[in-house]
Amino acid sequence: MQVFFSWISSSPYQAFFSFLGVFLLIVAIRDIYQSQRTIQHNFPIVGHFRYWLEAIGPELRQYWVANDREETPFNRSERSWVYASAKNQNNNTGFGTTEIIYEMGYPIIKHSVFAYPEDKFKGFGGDKSAIPCLKVIGESHGRRKAFRPASVINVSAMSFGSLGAKAVSAINQGALAANALQNTGEGGVSPYHLLGGDIIYQLGTGYFGSRTPDGQFSIDALVKKVEENPQIRAIELKLSQGAKPGKGGILPGKKVTAEIAGIRGVPIGKDCISPNNHRAFSTVDEMVDLIEMIAERTGLPVGIKSAIGDMVFWEQLADKMVRERKVGPDYIAIDGGEGGTGAAPLAFTDHVALPFKVGFARVYKTFLNAGLADRVVWIGAGKLGFPDRAVVAFSMGCDLIYIAREAMLAVGCIQARRCHTGHCPAGVATQSWWLQTGFNVEDKAKRLERYIRSFRKEILNITHASGYQHPGQYSSDDVEFSTGCNHFTTLTDVMGYRKKAVPFSKDLEHQKLSNAPIAVASSIVDQRTPKAV
Repeated sequence: MQVFFSWISSSPYQAFFSFLGVFLLIVAIRDIYQSQRTIQHNFPIVGHFRYWLEAIGPELRQYWVANDREETPFNRSERSWVYASAKNQNNNTGFGTTEIIYEMGYPIIKHSVFAYPEDKFKGFGGDKSAIPCLKVIGESHGRRKAFRPASVINVSAMSFGSLGAKAVSAINQGALAANALQNTGEGGVSPYHLLGGDIIYQLGTGYFGSRTPDGQFSIDALVKKVEENPQIRAIELKLSQGAKPGKGGILPGKKVTAEIAGIRGVPIGKDCISPNNHRAFSTVDEMVDLIEMIAERTGLPVGIKSAIGDMVFWEQLADKMVRERKVGPDYIAIDGGEGGTGAAPLAFTDHVALPFKVGFARVYKTFLNAGLADRVVWIGAGKLGFPDRAVVAFSMGCDLIYIAREAMLAVGCIQARRCHTGHCPAGVATQSWWLQTGFNVEDKAKRLERYIRSFRKEILNITHASGYQHPGQYSSDDVEFSTGCNHFTTLTDVMGYRKKAVPFSKDLEHQKLSNAPIAVASSIVDQRTPKAV
């Protein structure tokens, strides 16, 4: 003990502890006299630990407290599968399922005794991890630049601004390597979207990149943007999104750098809030007129993206498309209320918009009953970045799948849920140069490519187990859901419809896979059989 006191009283330790004592005294005095935080006033110094523990609470629960299946929005098992797939590690599991398979709503994919022989599968376009879309986007409406998406898995809308430059760059290069599409999000086309990967240019209510100085939509600016960037394969009108439907996009001012302000045409450092409604149209007829004008001027297919609430709009749109055969969106992307990658008010995140399965089923059934299901390409979004969920989506009628947060996980996101603060510790959803310094674009691009390829390959494995060659051949009769009391019922019975069969051509095995425009006269021969053996 004497040695210890002799040690701390020696220089420089004596100076250090003297400084520490003075520092703690100052903190204590400040805590007592401040009036903003009661805990710190009543418990000076130690009260700070309460706020510190609260700040790191999500991380403590994520890694030490929560079990593998109870976290949200993505539990540890789901994140581990994405990480392992992205890193080319073993993504299998052992010792059986940890799911409660009799739980209400639990899905079961029905396999076939006569599985499609994997030794006979040569892949599509010679690539065994590729799955092209069965439909050609823009074909039914005769678009000049109609194209068949080379991948049924594509990256959903995430803007430069919401994500940092390095994350957007990695996603573009990863999507290029995986032959997938990247949606720009409503923030406009940035230089980081133009690194070689094909893109879908999303137009939200702010019309960023295609607007007049006062924020109105400019068709001339859009045409110029398309002509300058041949990587743009389609235009998407965002009506709403799962995270905050009925409310405009929110980009906090701390994320609005000079570069982002220049791309979007907004003030530096101020919150960039898009209007909650489109100013270029306010009725179904006006929206369809705008779609047709954009398609005519650019030659590109034009789609719409929306979360689902009131159904009147969709009934009116279906009626319009029935009456005028060659008009309307070339694709419809349905976003579930469980979606969301950026900042949103809590009430919108939790309580506005139907979840994907319910919303998609209502819209698809409306178009199915109107005889329109095969006129558009259907895209599903909202936590669908896992093979079982994708198969259910295909069985419901989806032709393509959008992934967003799963793509973020693949490039390094750790689900810290700091997206809205600009302080993403993984350097993904931030504009901080320091937080992005550890983000290796080349490595993260490879991770995204591996995740998408692994995802598609596992979808194919399940598809073959069900006796099919392509996931687009799934029927709503191929999936059953638990309805409780040890009873299961088919997806057809749950949703109240049977999806429209999509023609399958074995020619896809030999076609070169590309998102490049094709002649709209190209047709798909209907060679579909109940089980492709």
